[in-house]
Amino acid sequence: MTSRLQQRVLWSASGALLLAACVAGLADNARLFTLTLLNGLTLAALYFLVASGFTLVFGLMRIVNLAHGSLFLLGAYVGYSVGQASGSWLLALMAGTLAAALAGLAMQLLVFRHMEGEDMRQTLVSIGLSIVLADLMLWFWGGDVYQFDAPEWMTGRMPMPIVSAYPTFRVLVLVAAVGIGLLLWALLNRTRVGLMIRAGVDDRQMLSASGVNVHLVFAATFAIGAGLAGLGGVIGGTVLSISPGEDVRYLLASLVVVIVGGIGSIYGAALGALLIGLAETFGLAYAPTYGVVFTFALLVLALAFRPEGIVGSKR
Repeated sequence: MTSRLQQRVLWSASGALLLAACVAGLADNARLFTLTLLNGLTLAALYFLVASGFTLVFGLMRIVNLAHGSLFLLGAYVGYSVGQASGSWLLALMAGTLAAALAGLAMQLLVFRHMEGEDMRQTLVSIGLSIVLADLMLWFWGGDVYQFDAPEWMTGRMPMPIVSAYPTFRVLVLVAAVGIGLLLWALLNRTRVGLMIRAGVDDRQMLSASGVNVHLVFAATFAIGAGLAGLGGVIGGTVLSISPGEDVRYLLASLVVVIVGGIGSIYGAALGALLIGLAETFGLAYAPTYGVVFTFALLVLALAFRPEGIVGSKR
């Protein structure tokens, strides 16, 4: 049996098992199943917002930035402080995104620019940066748990079948994630900037010889990826909460999403986030003792049968 045929058999069997599980869940408790499904989709949307920035930096630029979770937490804390001072959630969203983008830009220009292609050095330095940033944020904001207050027009509930109603803000997060995903795909595949980013990854010297400032392109890409992490921080603080340790959680989630979905693919990041979000929520709902196992089972299966990711390509 060829490798391609084995993969088709595996995916067909997985799809059949998933369909059977969905039918069984609906038949057993339709309301719990639907509510868990909606929670999984909104969690997947949040994971995608963070992981999409990570896939830009790690997947496309091949920069191992393990401080990405710290940028998420920085955006959340800055957004919270600005929101508390101004009373505006939208201003908090912009401030958190901008703060993370500027921090990411500084990291690229001052640190990662000087160690291009040195994966081990990037890994070790980014771990050090994440530890320093985490301690600075703990010193400045303390160890308390914070949460944003969403605007009044977002705090209602939207009618839904089976569950009767669902929080409007969570639905808007899902819509925003879809919109941002489409914008990123269009940026990378339908614009000159996206062409330069992909060309710079494949052949940096040739792009530089054509007159393009490669360092400027990479710095802008890094800032966009970091800004998406900050955006996810503000939204995550509104949906869930902000506290020390969340940076590690979302960094691990981003790593798993990118590995499962496919390195360097926005579509892969979306698919990986969907699978991880659903696995986490359904695991907690139906098997809370072993809920975390489902997430890492997906990671193990991906590494075993599709190490380049579901939609990734071998390089």
